Amino acid sequence: MTESTMQDDKPNGPVAAVLLGGGLGAAALGLTTTISESNKAIASVLNWYNPSGPLTGKASIAVAAFFVSWLLLHVAFREKNVNFTRVSVVAFVLLGIGLLGTFPPFFEIFSGN
Repeated sequence: MTESTMQDDKPNGPVAAVLLGGGLGAAALGLTTTISESNKAIASVLNWYNPSGPLTGKASIAVAAFFVSWLLLHVAFREKNVNFTRVSVVAFVLLGIGLLGTFPPFFEIFSGN
């Protein structure tokens, strides 16, 4: 079996699903961080454990977003070969959004302080 034949045996959809799920989880963390910093009522709702404050809710929502999106995308992509370059670009843009949303100079713009 040649190397090109071995590469064609398995679809790349499951790998694309986890990569895109990771990007969605990161974006969810950035979004919840920015929203909770701009709205104290939401920060209070996300405070699920007092010693860590709203970080508990933000991180739990991000983890849930990752696992739910990974599951749904895995079901959608499991037998498919997808455009991996496009999926990678979208995943890394979502990762960038997540990083930006957790960057204090960015979320402090919305905090009103």
